[in-house]
Amino acid sequence: MRSGSDTMDGGRPGGALERHELAGLRARLAGVRIVFTNGCFDVLHRGHVELLATARGLGDCLVVGINSDDSVRRLKGPSRPVTAAPDRAFILLHLRSVDFVTVFDKDTPLETIAALRPDVLVKGAEYGAGEIVGEDLVRESGGRVVRIPMVEGYSSSELIDRIGRSREGTAGR
Repeated sequence: MRSGSDTMDGGRPGGALERHELAGLRARLAGVRIVFTNGCFDVLHRGHVELLATARGLGDCLVVGINSDDSVRRLKGPSRPVTAAPDRAFILLHLRSVDFVTVFDKDTPLETIAALRPDVLVKGAEYGAGEIVGEDLVRESGGRVVRIPMVEGYSSSELIDRIGRSREGTAGR
């Protein structure tokens, strides 16, 4: 955890957590509704910020799982991530809506979800019923799964492609 402290500004919990610390967090925050969401969060944009703010409104504490750099490369290709995991975690932890960040190296956050046992699991609405990793675990523990509509026109991959096209258009000037 950040600076060995359990709180961020305003007395709310906060920090970066290793997977082995998640079960302890669950025990320490007994009675607190924990919300979990995950993703690459490679190039943070408005769609991410709105999803995280909405997710935070579903509980008392928001834990965000981010794919490690190796995991992002496996999922998105060799040119990704654009932003390294420590920097992505730093940025996310400075958003008002995010209480904790944990980095996972697998291609899915299943082990992270199993360790944390969140009360609410959040993903974007582009995932259909039965497509969200960990939804069975969360429901078996009495939790719920919420799909949040995505903000149209916002995608890290599309943003990165747009930047690349823009740079190609200015080459040679």
